[in-house]
Formats: sequence, structure tokens, C-alpha cells
Amino acid sequence: MDPIVGRMASSLLAFLLLLDGGMFSPSSPPTGLLEKVFQYIDLHQDEFVQTLKEWVAVESDSVQPVLRLRRELLRMMGLAADRLRNLGAHVDLVDTGFQQLPDGQSLPIPPIILAELGNDPKKPTVCFYGHLDVQPARQEDGWVTDPHTLTEVDGKLYGRGTTDNKGPVLAWINAVSTFRALDEDLPVNIKFVIEGMEEAGSLALEELVQKEKAGFFSSVDYIVISDNLWISRRTPALTCGTRGNSYFMVEVKCRDQDFHSGTFGGILNEPMADLVALLGSLVDSSGRILIPGIYDHLAPVTEEEKRTYEAIDLDLEEYRNSSQVKKFLFDTKEELLMHLWRYPSLSIHGIEGAFHEPGAKTVIPGRVIGKFSIRLVPHMNISVVEKQVKQHLDYIFSKRNSSNQMTVSMTLGLHPWVANIRDNQYLAAKRAIKTVFGTEPDMIRDGSTIPIAKIFQGTIRKSVMMLPLGAVDDGEHSQKEKINSCIFGLSLAWTSIFMLFASHRS
Repeated sequence: MDPIVGRMASSLLAFLLLLDGGMFSPSSPPTGLLEKVFQYIDLHQDEFVQTLKEWVAVESDSVQPVLRLRRELLRMMGLAADRLRNLGAHVDLVDTGFQQLPDGQSLPIPPIILAELGNDPKKPTVCFYGHLDVQPARQEDGWVTDPHTLTEVDGKLYGRGTTDNKGPVLAWINAVSTFRALDEDLPVNIKFVIEGMEEAGSLALEELVQKEKAGFFSSVDYIVISDNLWISRRTPALTCGTRGNSYFMVEVKCRDQDFHSGTFGGILNEPMADLVALLGSLVDSSGRILIPGIYDHLAPVTEEEKRTYEAIDLDLEEYRNSSQVKKFLFDTKEELLMHLWRYPSLSIHGIEGAFHEPGAKTVIPGRVIGKFSIRLVPHMNISVVEKQVKQHLDYIFSKRNSSNQMTVSMTLGLHPWVANIRDNQYLAAKRAIKTVFGTEPDMIRDGSTIPIAKIFQGTIRKSVMMLPLGAVDDGEHSQKEKINSCIFGLSLAWTSIFMLFASHRS
């Protein structure tokens, strides 16, 4: 077995042995079964990668509301359900209905997979959450390789969904298949919750969790999410918080058709000029959000929190180089991390209706839609933020005295999540990593949004553990998304060992 994989598998082994109070010694694992599991993983790497290749080939984009892509999503969920059934799981494909779009179009929401393997009351139940939808990806956007063809370059597997989140989902499924292939009984009951709309706000998921609180989720002991990354390539990390997200559309309309700029230029309020002014009023060049009141309700920074930033292993120069950024807005590690994790940020994403193809087209768009989002942090109220944004844009637009129509809508509102790092799972994980690596883990937050964490925490009152499986340079959502082939094998070892040792109780 690869020594890196063995080292990391030992880390998770120690974590699980310590999970319920440290009653088991990590120095005395059942080596016979471990060797069989590791050997099987080593011998079947090509098969695991081939399955990932088949899954990456499915263009399961949930962001673009297009019927063709929704059909791809349905196919992706079917592939995962079939694979789980072949492993002996009881699989329920929960119908979640249709999504009604602002233009009146109706699109199917892909079903949510609820799967179970085992219901032995003497065993604990581990619930794994993952998603199989991806962000949009086209080769002409800047990909060197076809984003839907898994391509290995220098030990890195490139393709949309490799690290976010098809690779980690497959790690769990392949771990189950490893025990099945070895004719070994699963040491835990395992449940899967797999959705296909995470990148679009997890439509219908919260309602399902509410409905199944006393049913599917009633027997769950542990919840595991592996949908994020380390902050360093050297130091292990545990994730203990994520930001929320509110997504906005601001439409400026003169008429439905475009204008010829030679015929109409100079005699009307151009929608694009109005929109550029509106978007330019949202954030300044230092990254500070200009919407009045937006910072009024942030959680205060404590001394304990400040110390966590100081302890994190982050080389700013290395981080900048790996990000291919000339300069960040902040010069210290602590400032950068705080603005990534514990302060809100506003990003402008695009303009719909504007001419963007190569070449010169002398057109005045008659109707344009600007898109932007605000990453939310604890103590920010989504409805208050929505009101603040609308009031600000109404004020800016009124000052332009434009004859156009402006409409602002919030299309997505997701809450931030913060874990209790004194929870047994986190304390055990820190002790385990210290045992194996000789160093404390980075206790990190994630600047992105993982909605299910807050849903689990608030609805079914289960402790959530985030175990990152990807590297800091995996490029989730980018034109270079990848997962290292060694880490993909490593993730199978992690999940196999998790199931093997989660059965230990104090």
C-alpha cells in the first residue's frame, strides 16, 4: 500500500478509535482485515478510476435551467442508484417534483437518493451526504482538457466533478463495494443521502429532511460530509464552519428587443449603463460591501477565534502562487482568512442579455440582468440582507432619473453553519491527527456554502463532521478541477476505515 495512503488511513483509524471517548487503543487495530481492505483497494484502483470516468462524462449541471441538462441529472442519479442496488442497498428515489422558473418554464427536479445498508440495532448508523450535480463547464471557457472526459496528467485526474463532489461520493460507495467483494460484513449500518441540486441551492432537500426526521434519520448516529478541501497541502484540516449565500438578480429593462446604437444611441437611457452603475455601487476596490447596514449584525471576533487564525498553517506566497493571483487584498494570513471565512463578501458574477461573443456588434441591449451574490456569516439574517440590498439599489437607481424599469429579486438564500469544535467528534479528530502526524490539525472554515450541514444541524439535531478529502489546489468550480489520483485512492481507504471503526463505542 502507498505509504501516504497508509499514513492517512492510520490518521482516520485513530480518529475513529478515539471518537467515543478514547476507549480503544489505535496501536492495536485488527490488522488482518485492514490488510485485506488496503490490498483490495490497491489492486482495484483502475476500476475505481474507470467508474469516476463514467460519472464525470455525465454533464450533470444543475445550475443552467435547460431540459437537456436536467435529463443528464436524472441519468446521473439513476447510475448512482443502480450502483447502490447492486451492492445490496435498499434504495428509494424520492420524487421531488418540478422547479418553476420565472419565465413560466417548468423543469423536473432530480430525485433524492435515500439508501440503506443494514439495520442491526447493535451497530451504529453512519449517514453520508453527497451530491452528484456540478457547476457548468465548457472547454471554450478555458479548460485545457475536455471537462467531461476524465484526463490524467502527472498523477492528477482532471474533470468536472472529480473533487466536487463525484469523487468523494464514489469513495464511500467504493468502500462499501470493497467490503462486499471481500465477503466481509459491514461493521456499521450505513445510510446515503445523495442529491442532484446542491449547486443550485438544494431544492426540495430541506423539506425531505423535515419529513424524514422521525423516519429515515431517526436511527442515525454520525453524519459525515466530505465536500470541501484543506487550506494547506501539508497540514491536515477539519472544517468547522461555512458561509451562507444570498444570490440576487437585478434586471433593467427598456424594451424586449435590442436597439441599433446608431439609430438610438444618445436619445434614451441605456439599460446597460444603468446596470453597470448599479453593480458598481455594491462593493469598493478594497472588497468592502457598500450596502448600508450590511455589517451591523456580524458575530463579534473573540480572542479565542483570533488564536485559531494564528495557528493555521498557511504560506501566503505559496497560496497566492497556487491560486495564480498577482496580489490579494490583504497582506497578513489572519486578515486573509478572516475575510475568507468570517466576514461577508460580495461577488459580481455576470450580465445576462449583453453581447459577449467575439467581434464588434453595435447594439444597445434592451433588457439586461446583472447577477451577484453575498456570502453570509453568523448573525446575518437573510431577510434583512434582502431588504438592505433592495433599498440600496432602489436608492442608486432613483438618483439616475432613468425611464427604464428596474426589478431586484433574491433567488437563493442559504444560512451559514458553524460547528461546536468542543463536540466529541472534533475533539477526537484533533487527538487522532496529533497522534499520527505529530501536529494539531488546522481548524478551518470554508468560505463557500454547504447547505446540508445547517439543515442537519437545525432539523434533526445531529452532530455534523466535515472531513475534507480534496487538496487545496483541486480547483473546485474552476477550469482546472481535479483530484490527485493518490488522494482518490486515499479517500477509499479513509471511508473503508471509517466504516470499520465507527462501530467502536465507549
